[in-house]
Amino acid sequence: MIPIKTPADTEKMRRSCRVVRGILDEVVTRVAPGATTRDIDQIAAELIRKAGARSAFLGYRKFPGNICISVNEEVVHGIGGTRRINYGDVVKLDIGIFLDGWVGDTATTVAVGIVDPSIEKLLRATEESLLCGIAQAVPGNRLHDIGHAIYSRVTREGYSVVREFVGHGVGRKLHEEPQVPNYGKPGTGPKLKPGMVLAIEPMVNMGRADVRILADGWTVVTADGRPSAHFEHTVLVTEDQPEILTHSEISAAR
Repeated sequence: MIPIKTPADTEKMRRSCRVVRGILDEVVTRVAPGATTRDIDQIAAELIRKAGARSAFLGYRKFPGNICISVNEEVVHGIGGTRRINYGDVVKLDIGIFLDGWVGDTATTVAVGIVDPSIEKLLRATEESLLCGIAQAVPGNRLHDIGHAIYSRVTREGYSVVREFVGHGVGRKLHEEPQVPNYGKPGTGPKLKPGMVLAIEPMVNMGRADVRILADGWTVVTADGRPSAHFEHTVLVTEDQPEILTHSEISAAR
């Protein structure tokens, strides 16, 4: 069963999602050459605490970090540690919180300084694919219309979609039904209905789609060592157009 949120539920989720997006936007400003990934994790932990929230990731299936922070060839689920961020890196930040019992979940990829134009193109295509997927989250469409739109946008650039890790429903729990893959046959899957809340999150590799998990049991890396990008929004299916609950006020102001 895919949970349907009530108007009262969605208002609580709007608040959690606004807070997590504000935290993410602040953490983005702290990503700089010389910082370690643990430094960034600890900054995020303090911002989460000050917001009166708690990390949705810390302790989840024994995950040891407050956020997921993944660099370059790391795709997702990176753990803050001694790795130093360098000029030209791309850093993926994935933050989830519980606020008053409701989850907010969002992610972005940060270019540290000036990066190679090919990497800029990867980031742009991945973020655009997220918006393409979100545009399909309307009543009457099918779940796999979202993944098909994402897949179509990035593969025409020659990029690969990670298949082992997908988006998901979100609400009282970090992971609810349904799974939201970033690929699929259009017109298939459950019918989308108002009140569904989905975390849509394309994970896109510059090279092959293959990934592997490091010895820490969490960090996912590209098998060919090439860069990857990751963007995520929590999205509400409404009676009309989809509502991006984790919309960035900073982005809107630019």
